[in-house]
Amino acid sequence: MAPPMTRRLAAALLVWLVVVPGTVAAVPAGGGPGTSDGTPTAADDVLSALEEAARPLGTTEPSGPFEDLRPFGDAVGDAVMVGVGEAAHGSHDFVAFRHRVFRYLVERRGFRSFVLEANWSAGARLDAYLLTGRGDPVRIMSEEFQNAFLLLHSQDYLDMIRWMRAYNVAHPDDPVRFAGNDNAYAGPEVYDQVVEHVRRAHPGLLPAVTELYRGLRPTLPVGEWIRAAMTAPLDERRARAAGTGRVLALLGAREPAGKDEDHVRAVQHARAVDQVARMYAFDLTDPRAVPQAMAYRDTVMAENTLWWHRHTGHRLVLGGHNSHVYTSSSTPHLPLTQGAVLRRRLGDGYLAVGLSFDRGAVHATGQGLQNPTDDDVRRFEVEPAAAGSVEHTLDRVSHRNWYLDLRTAPSAARAWLDVSRPKREIGTDFPPPGDQVRPLRSADLMVHLHEIRPSRRLDRETAGQRPRTPGATTDPLPALKGPPVRCAPWSPPAPSTTCAPWGRWWAPPGRSAPDGSLTAAATSPPAGTGCSGARSRGRTSAPSCSKPPGASGSPSPTATTA
Repeated sequence: MAPPMTRRLAAALLVWLVVVPGTVAAVPAGGGPGTSDGTPTAADDVLSALEEAARPLGTTEPSGPFEDLRPFGDAVGDAVMVGVGEAAHGSHDFVAFRHRVFRYLVERRGFRSFVLEANWSAGARLDAYLLTGRGDPVRIMSEEFQNAFLLLHSQDYLDMIRWMRAYNVAHPDDPVRFAGNDNAYAGPEVYDQVVEHVRRAHPGLLPAVTELYRGLRPTLPVGEWIRAAMTAPLDERRARAAGTGRVLALLGAREPAGKDEDHVRAVQHARAVDQVARMYAFDLTDPRAVPQAMAYRDTVMAENTLWWHRHTGHRLVLGGHNSHVYTSSSTPHLPLTQGAVLRRRLGDGYLAVGLSFDRGAVHATGQGLQNPTDDDVRRFEVEPAAAGSVEHTLDRVSHRNWYLDLRTAPSAARAWLDVSRPKREIGTDFPPPGDQVRPLRSADLMVHLHEIRPSRRLDRETAGQRPRTPGATTDPLPALKGPPVRCAPWSPPAPSTTCAPWGRWWAPPGRSAPDGSLTAAATSPPAGTGCSGARSRGRTSAPSCSKPPGASGSPSPTATTA
């Protein structure tokens, strides 16, 4: 039998919890809070420095004026991805604040996509609704947000989806988009899209693809399918992964010479199917497999988010738990975070926003519960933060709700923020395991709320599998307008090149940006463009492009990683 800690970690991964038990990271010389040389910093000096840097929030609710977010927008600068975390999944206020930030960045900064810690197929169905108005978001969320994703099934997320649809009705030529980046489930539409593309474009592959996918297309509701997938014999799970990987390889080998959006989408769908199968192919009874599986999951989420960015050209808000958004991990059991991959790929093009709170209430399940259902969700009261924690000091700032840019905070504040301390990171279950977070190394901005309220749960619309409409297309991802950019996925530790849209060209063709700063539209990098990526955490460092010898014209800004 595995040790208690290993069993706890395996359970956490099996239910897709976002928080694993943390260990204390190294503190600066001197063994405690202090300056870089170990000299203690007086508590009053730290608090005074935080007060100086803090920017008050007028509200966390999505509606209302945006004046209090102007410094937030300045901090975003030219970043193309803004990861806005949450310190608890089952909170109204964290989701509402992220919704508010998304609205602001859409209306004032030209952001056009929202990517959530949800399954690829769930995002695709919601995106189709946003673009066409067909379907019912209440039903989609009810069917998709089950098992460990059941806390996404809330009025708070539904409000954001409805706002996005209203925006698209008012701006049909410049819509906002939605994507999921997680890999716990791939819906039947995703399989259908791959098979139908093969039937149409590569009929010679159809017998092989049909056989490799035999029995894999989900027929159960999401929650039941996940439960069955986790309990299947390991050999069977690994055989499925071998099959899905073979399909992906077959499609990749047929990569067309020219532009073919149908093929690009089909390959991404096949990749999503394979990502799910490979996630369940880990042997979680082996303690060595747990950190590998956690790192794989976060790498997948980063890859899917980068794919979406590349193929839409959109600046986007990334939503997820702090532990995924952070650019560094607080525990060896999560050796690689999504935020770390994005920082490595995009440099300062990725901005991480961590959230914290002092007290309140959340919705969650009991600790370590596997395969939760709606009946397992309860309201938990969260006591004020304990002395010595990150939140305890942040809550002493005079503003009730506020944020600060950690990169430009006074030196006394930065020294205090550069030490690992306890911080509550509540995932699907409660109580949290007690992570240790070093804010300055984990986030670029920090948002602190004095008190949070639990999420507003929705009644489950239906527990059954959604029927397929006869004659309707099964492609949940409508054609993308921009041409694709071929980029290799990141695979540690080997270097790779990512050609991702970069910079402030988010205005539609022929239209000015809201602040009048730009009139150009997103374009793909010219063939042969050489790219170099910045790795600095400085605010002015950004990836850049250089033209190959003899090339003419101006290269489109892109980002790479070493």
